[in-house]
Amino acid sequence: MSGIVVPDRTAFQYIIRLLNTNIDGKRNVQYAMTAIKGIGPRYSNLVLKKADVDLTKRAGELTNDELERVVTIMQNPRQYKIPDWFLNRQKDIKDGKYSQAVANQLDNKLREDLERLKKIRAHRGLRHYWGVKVRGQHTKTTGRRGRQIANKKK
Repeated sequence: MSGIVVPDRTAFQYIIRLLNTNIDGKRNVQYAMTAIKGIGPRYSNLVLKKADVDLTKRAGELTNDELERVVTIMQNPRQYKIPDWFLNRQKDIKDGKYSQAVANQLDNKLREDLERLKKIRAHRGLRHYWGVKVRGQHTKTTGRRGRQIANKKK
């Protein structure tokens, strides 16, 4: 007996591992895919239609072939004629390309963007560095819960 267990794809899978994310196999396939960071319901719907996957299926019923097609389309959306305005990473600051950032890639891109803003000492970058509100909200009376308040006199 070997230590590697290869799941039988004819059987229902309750948890699917896709793009470093656990996906609930009991959910409808369109909404199960939204568990992956960077993929919302509309993008999921579009990708599944491009991959010719039945939208009434549960995520656990998908075959390996269908899952591979879905992942390929998610990672290379422009090759499958998904419009540029649908993508979450438009005109990347470094290479000027359009892409869909998903899972770990999305976290990396966000971190790189914030590091760039801090490095050039932009106002937005400084506010991120200081840990205060970035988008122009009032801070005099709101947003105090996350911060440490000085000890009160007794």
